[in-house]
Amino acid sequence: MNSAFSPEPSQSVMVMGVTTPQQLDRPPSIAVTPKSNPDAGLAPLLLTVVELLRQLMEAQVIRRMESGALTDTELNRAAESLQRLEAQVLDLCAVFKIDPADLNIELGEVGTLLPKSGGYYPGEHSHSPTILELLDRLLNTGVVLEGSIDLGLAEISLIHARLQVVLTTQPL
Repeated sequence: MNSAFSPEPSQSVMVMGVTTPQQLDRPPSIAVTPKSNPDAGLAPLLLTVVELLRQLMEAQVIRRMESGALTDTELNRAAESLQRLEAQVLDLCAVFKIDPADLNIELGEVGTLLPKSGGYYPGEHSHSPTILELLDRLLNTGVVLEGSIDLGLAEISLIHARLQVVLTTQPL
């Protein structure tokens, strides 16, 4: 079982700063333990998803602002909502004793989930784009995804789903 995504049995994988040994009989687990608070449970993962979505929405607000598609009232409402959401993420980081920098997942050769510093400005391309930038580009142009998902635990498939999703910022 040797492929680009499956390490050799003797190798370890680095996930969110934690090295986990690989086992042949089951897929690798994903560690979401932040460096700043290993007892935070699923909070870092959930806050990471919320922060990714917040930054994606912010990019879309910027795109619409620049194209003139938002009124001043809509722009003010969106800016206020994004500021409140950012403050709530930071408050929850404080509650769970998580460094907000830990919300940015390092994805190895792929890069990072979020920009490391200086932020991302929609429409500007970097030489090593983050997942945020790639998702923003996909949403801006649109993409159709098809697939199936099997969810389970204890090596038992419990939920099977077939999906066809259209992701775009444009009205359908």
